[in-house]
Amino acid sequence: MQLGLRLPQRLGVDLQHEVVEAARTAEAAGYASVWTYERLLFPQTPAEPYAPPNVPWPESSRQAADPLAVLAAAAAATEKVRLGTSVLIAALHTPVQLAKALATIDQISGGRMVAGLGTGWSTDELQATGATRADRGRFLDETLDVFDAVWGPDPVTFRGPRVVIDNAAVLPKPVGKIPVLLGGGGSNLGRGTSSRALQRIATRADGWLPLLTTPGPAGAAALRASWDRIREAAFQFGRDASRMRLVVVGNVTFTDRPAGSDRPAFVGTLDQVMDDVRTAAEAGADELIVDLNLQDWFVSTRQMLETAVEIRERAAAL
Repeated sequence: MQLGLRLPQRLGVDLQHEVVEAARTAEAAGYASVWTYERLLFPQTPAEPYAPPNVPWPESSRQAADPLAVLAAAAAATEKVRLGTSVLIAALHTPVQLAKALATIDQISGGRMVAGLGTGWSTDELQATGATRADRGRFLDETLDVFDAVWGPDPVTFRGPRVVIDNAAVLPKPVGKIPVLLGGGGSNLGRGTSSRALQRIATRADGWLPLLTTPGPAGAAALRASWDRIREAAFQFGRDASRMRLVVVGNVTFTDRPAGSDRPAFVGTLDQVMDDVRTAAEAGADELIVDLNLQDWFVSTRQMLETAVEIRERAAAL
């Protein structure tokens, strides 16, 4: 299993210097990829909690610098690591402009871009861009359709609910096929192909970006079962499911003492987090994204990177 590292985007990060430092450090440490996340704004009285049932929006992640600008900086500063988004919210973007931005970073990086997308959940963010929660799924579907059209040969002709392109060149093109991964769900993702989220991943995506939420064998078994359902559905739709990738997200929160048996995955001491790294591998993950952005414990990006390097070294010894 490969490891990826989320780049620092939060409040207090020196974007001029620390983004590049983090990307170079991750590459030198042997991380296979670097990733960014998307938060458009931070409402004072949000319509929904950050996570159910009533988790407040985290103070430490405020700022959330633009994910594509951060990846462009990382692309110019590195040579090998893949550059991924986990995830962009499709409804917050104009599809053609998003396709152009992703293709541009792919060109800058020599073909290392990975596009992770999702439907989103924040009413406050969606309404800031003129969307609603009811729009989320169809906007994501249209975005995927636009990617297929404009990343293909010119001239492009496309007609959708929002996007009309009439016999036009749309440039630049990606270096090659940009892998598109879809987030959404976890170990409880749809029990059958009637689940729209499952169907979308099975029919449209090159892989799945779930959270690992439960530690230990139970968490590994549940995630593996969901992944098996997705791949079975992909096979039924006539796709080569063996080419799809499972890229698990681990949102790390360190505690001073070992967390109890009821802890969520990636919450606890470093030893417990390493147990969760092993769980992700046992679930069949091709890659694990280590996310330290929500961690209040770190006082600096350098301290965060020291821990990221230690996690990479320990994972290599598992």
